[in-house]
Order: sequence, then structure tokens, then C-alpha cells
Amino acid sequence: MPDEATNPPAEAASTTEGQPTPASAAPAEAPAETKPPREPKVQSADGEAPAAKPKKEKPPALEDKPFADFITQDYMPSLKQAMAAAGFNDLDLKFEKLPLPIKGMEELGACWQVQGKFQGGQHQFLVGFVKEDIQGQKVFSCAGNGASPSLLESFMIDERKVTLDLMVLYTLQRLNGQKWLVGN
Repeated sequence: MPDEATNPPAEAASTTEGQPTPASAAPAEAPAETKPPREPKVQSADGEAPAAKPKKEKPPALEDKPFADFITQDYMPSLKQAMAAAGFNDLDLKFEKLPLPIKGMEELGACWQVQGKFQGGQHQFLVGFVKEDIQGQKVFSCAGNGASPSLLESFMIDERKVTLDLMVLYTLQRLNGQKWLVGN
């Protein structure tokens, strides 16, 4: 057949310059990365390597303090400060181990509670800790106009790690949800 196009064999294929390309030719190598030269290890006169510098240890987190210390030294003062910033300077806080003041919750027994009252005792709330651990189960309750609390709610159940700032924020959110901090 006349004028049929045929593909030349791989050995006969040519480059753009017309030079045949050997089948065993490897692709061009990328230039090797240059690494900074290593500093020589310094040894002391007795032939031993010097001791490694000690790593700086992080100070322990506030939340790692013992439970009662964290509540009394950090949480309660921070909550008072946040309430004062919201315009409530008369916050009275107590930290006690008592039975929950809600009918039907007697079976839980006594648990640690931060009890708060403000506006002359008109508004009261509590944050209860079922275990002596801020990472453990917590409950919240509140009541207004001098009434006794009648509802117990779970508190901070979705948080993986409980921090001081989150505890204060969630407490303020709950109080604000009652329209006690900011009006409609």
C-alpha cells in the first residue's frame, strides 16, 4: 500500500534534535537537595558527649490543681469578677458539700456545690459536681424571687476538656438565659 504511515520502532525514534534515543537511557535526574552541613559533635575532655539541654517544662494548668483548690482559688474569684463586669457586684458565693436542694434528688447524696446569690438574694443558682472532678458530671440549677430550685439541668456535657474560662462562660450563659444579666 502506498504512502501508509508506520510508526518507527522505539530504537529508531529520534529526539527533536534528530539524534536517536537509546532505549536504556534514564530520564534526567533532578538536582540533589543540598542539606546544611552538620555541626560536629563536641565532646568534653574526658571523651563523653555533653548532656542535652533539659526541656522547659510547662507549668501545670490551673485545671490540674486539686479540685477544692481550683474551685476556691480560681473558679469562684473569676466568676465574681465576670459578674462584676456585667454590673453585679453583690454576688455571694459558697462552696459546700450538701445534698442537692431539689425534691427527688436525695438518692444522689451530698455533692460539692458552688452556690451563688445576687441582687439581694432575689436570684440564686448552683453548679453541682457529682464527683470531685471538674471534668466529671456537673449539674446546674437556678431559681428566682427567693423560690427554691425545682429543676436540675446537666451542665457542660459536650465539652471534652473543661477549662476555667469555659466554666465561667457557661455559668454566665445559663444566668443570661434566665434574663437575669441582660434584659430582653
